[in-house]
Amino acid sequence: MKKSKKTAIITGGGQGIGKGTAKRLLMENYNVVIAEIDKEAGQETVDELKIFGDIKFICCDVSKEEDVKNLVSQTVNIFGGIDVLINNAAISINKPITELSLEEWNRVISINLTGAFLCSKYCAPYLKQTKGSIINIASTRAFMSEKDTEAYSASKGGIFALTHALAVSLGPDVRVNCISPGWIEVSELKKQGIRKTPILSEMDNKQHPAGRVGNVDDVASMILFLIDERNSFITGANFIVDGGMTRKMIYV
Repeated sequence: MKKSKKTAIITGGGQGIGKGTAKRLLMENYNVVIAEIDKEAGQETVDELKIFGDIKFICCDVSKEEDVKNLVSQTVNIFGGIDVLINNAAISINKPITELSLEEWNRVISINLTGAFLCSKYCAPYLKQTKGSIINIASTRAFMSEKDTEAYSASKGGIFALTHALAVSLGPDVRVNCISPGWIEVSELKKQGIRKTPILSEMDNKQHPAGRVGNVDDVASMILFLIDERNSFITGANFIVDGGMTRKMIYV
C-alpha cells in the first residue's frame, strides 16, 4: 500500500493515556494502530474513535516477540510504514517485596520494559526510513516512590535509561524521547465495564503546584510536541509532566 500520511503505533492504546493519545493523533491526521492485549478494550477504542480517522486494532502482548513482529508487519502492510512508536503499555503489581513472586516481578518487567525494547527493535528499520520518533512513557516513579512499588519503579527506571541508549544508537535517523507522567486521571478512559467518573477532592488538586490533577491531554500534548519535526534537536531527553509534584518539598 502506498503511504499517504503518517502512521503511529501506540502500545497499550485501548485505555488511559494510550487511548487519549490515539484520539489526539487521529485529529492531527495520523493513521493510528492500537496495539493492545485486551481485545475488549482495543475493539471498543476503535469503535469509539473511528469517526476521527483511520484506526486499526491489533491484538498484541508486547512481551512476546512473535506478537511484536506481527504487529509491525501488519502495520506496514496496512499503512505502508511507521513514523511514530509510542511505548505506553504497562502493568503494575504492587505488594510488599517479601510477598512479590519472581513470576510477578518478571511479568511487570517483561511488559513494561522488555516490551518497549522489542517494539523499538522491530520498528527501528521502518522508523529510520521515515526519520521517525519513539516516545517512551515512563513515570515519576522512576525517580521517586511509594512503598511496595519495586517492580513498577524498576521497570520505569529502565525505560528512562533505555531512552537515552536508543537515542544514541538510532540517531540521527530516529529521535527517542521519554515522558514521565505523575498523577494523570484516566478513569473516564477505561473500557466500558470499568469506566467511571472520577471524584477528586480539593486537596487532590491543591497539593499539585499547578493547582490540579493531570489529565490525558497533558501527556498527549507533550507527545505531539516531541514528534513534531520542528523540534528535531530534542532527543534522549525525559520530560516530567506532573504538575510540579516532584519539585515540591513535603515536611511532616
